Amino acid sequence: MEQDKIFTNNYYLRNIEESDLESVYQGLSNPAVIENYGISYSSLEETKEQMKWFRNLEVSGSGKWFAICDVTSDEFLGAGGLNDLIEEHQKAEIGLWLLPEHWGRGILQEIMPKIVDYGFEKLNLHRIEGFVESNNTKCRKAMAKTGFIHEGTMVDCEKKNGKWISLAIYAILKK
Repeated sequence: MEQDKIFTNNYYLRNIEESDLESVYQGLSNPAVIENYGISYSSLEETKEQMKWFRNLEVSGSGKWFAICDVTSDEFLGAGGLNDLIEEHQKAEIGLWLLPEHWGRGILQEIMPKIVDYGFEKLNLHRIEGFVESNNTKCRKAMAKTGFIHEGTMVDCEKKNGKWISLAIYAILKK
């Protein structure tokens, strides 16, 4: 799993490490983050399952997730990557989350193109999809600003906390 860091002007992507456990727990137990994210944990022990999932993605060849870090301070800001890779169809799903104190800084617009490039160049993808809860307007705007096209909305397609939610479908194709 050796890999160089992938840099933007202000941030970089690196492998998720065991030492990130507390930061991942901080994000995936935060009510503001999990409001629009499909996974949550109530303890550090539970979060170890997420850390295994990150490792298994790369080992199994079904994707790759990164820690998103500040280039100046090396601070962990969130995580993002590609999962549910289907080799036959050369497609995967993009996912990202940030700790709330870093929202509104344009991080997603700067990081997402690097994850997309990684998918197209390193994983040989043709299509990258994003499924965004319809009420998550900030994420929907970030997807559109980074070249993803809104293809439609799956209405009441999943249940979350006992309520039906709709998912907006975004995609970007390799040029």
